Amino acid sequence: MAVAKQETLKALSMMGLPVHCADSYIGWLNHRLAQHKGTHVVTLNAEMCMQAQANAQLRGFINQADLVTPDGSGIELYFRFFGGRFFGGQAVQRYPGIELAADLLASLGPDTKVAFYGGKPEVVRAAADYWQRRSPHLNLAIVQHGYAAGVALDDFINQLEQVQPDLIFVGLGVPRQEFWIAEHRHLCPNAVWIGVGGSYDIWSGHKTRAPQWMQNVHLEWLYRLYQEPWRWRRMLALPHFVWASFWYRLRRG
Repeated sequence: MAVAKQETLKALSMMGLPVHCADSYIGWLNHRLAQHKGTHVVTLNAEMCMQAQANAQLRGFINQADLVTPDGSGIELYFRFFGGRFFGGQAVQRYPGIELAADLLASLGPDTKVAFYGGKPEVVRAAADYWQRRSPHLNLAIVQHGYAAGVALDDFINQLEQVQPDLIFVGLGVPRQEFWIAEHRHLCPNAVWIGVGGSYDIWSGHKTRAPQWMQNVHLEWLYRLYQEPWRWRRMLALPHFVWASFWYRLRRG
């Protein structure tokens, strides 16, 4: 059976980083999975953007990624404020990484082998149980927490090589997960690799997302700060992002 031609991604530039647009990110990724095309997906938010300005290696990983999606509100608001639109007049709209990951998992059939890596042992196991209940047909071939070391880590690496999952979620936080993916992609060169940050915490029930109304008005970061007040230093990246993006655009005219 002939496979439809995959649509070409459209991209805008945000502070020197790409942001891609597709009519359907899930359709684009399913096409990559069907064709066994190795893919690195980055879900970009303001905090990662600021880290990339200071870290050339992370910036290189983002620029080389096959798909960069607008994860955070800061990305959407940046393009809304500065008038950036994709070809055809399509506005940039936020697509949280956890929703991208969930939509992709929900679209899969039993032939697609999935791996979960990262998080605490009880968290990633509970996240896996959640998805097995939600999608009983999901082929969750590997579930590995992010605290493996020594022989346990070697065993996991060997398992990746032997099983060759089609889709690999890495939840180690930013930027560690991006560095880990870049270092280990050669193990499963035909897989789709996605950094999923704290998604396992939400799926496991250990944490909750902000109410929908807070998401709608771009205040999900405030709810996260309420849940994790120790993150206040990291949240300083948000005002820094606003200031840095203003000066970036000013310098570029």
